[in-house]
Amino acid sequence: MTEFILLGFSDIPNLQMFLFVIFFFVYVIILMGNGIIVLITKTDQVLQTPMYFFLSNFSFLEICFVSATLPKMLTNLWTQKRNISLFTCATQMCFVLMLGNIECLLLMVMAYDRYVAICDPLHYPLIMNHKVCVQLETACWITGVPVEIGQTCQIFSLPFCGSSQINHFFCDIPPLLKLACGDTFLNEMLVFTVAVLFVMIPFLLILGSYSKIISTILRLPSATGRTKAFSTCSSHVIVVAMFFGSAVITYLRPKSKHSSRTDKFLSLFYTIVTPMFNTMIYTLRNKDAMMALRKLLP
Repeated sequence: MTEFILLGFSDIPNLQMFLFVIFFFVYVIILMGNGIIVLITKTDQVLQTPMYFFLSNFSFLEICFVSATLPKMLTNLWTQKRNISLFTCATQMCFVLMLGNIECLLLMVMAYDRYVAICDPLHYPLIMNHKVCVQLETACWITGVPVEIGQTCQIFSLPFCGSSQINHFFCDIPPLLKLACGDTFLNEMLVFTVAVLFVMIPFLLILGSYSKIISTILRLPSATGRTKAFSTCSSHVIVVAMFFGSAVITYLRPKSKHSSRTDKFLSLFYTIVTPMFNTMIYTLRNKDAMMALRKLLP
């Protein structure tokens, strides 16, 4: 088999142009919104802190993550040509998985940053100095790369027979395993193991960090201090809930519970919807970011 067919949203033929317009504007919003966050965090002196350093990298990551799926989906909706070569499919899946893993790790690092800032504020400048921030950021970007290259090679070493139709809008593991011949148990176990390492463990560590953060905030004597501390964390909590909630259900639920419609909905949520709302969450709920944005606008 040399190519696949991405069915995407072909089950609703009357809405193809409508979906193209919607997703096109969503893509523009994501690019512009996250691009603005990267710009203001690099140019405004007030935002030269570890929290905004990680936010800038997170916004850049979101641009890359969305660009791994949306351009191909827009092309398919516009041209109605849904074929994708085996190599292109493997490349797309590899990048989606790598960038998804990096996002999980980066959200964990951002939670650690908030933990140190609130639970150990006196040592925060020492612990989260620029060198440490760069090292943590680099570790996030490097860690998942060899794992996902190996996983992609393993998936595409399987023999594919019968149908070449992938009932999804991008090349993802669950729909591809449905097209594979023979026993895929080892592949499924690898997917589960990687999901536990890169999704479940970071999620649990984030929960642990925020349990400590909430405990510390509740002990603050000042109501103003409690409100300010909660406000600095609330944006991150919302993003974590949106991203990890859909990712955990997608990759950690049993194969028997998988359905094409549910898989597409959940994937749409964590690959497109969450990145779109990130911009609003991190700017509209953040006074410093809003002030930097006003300075940027004429």
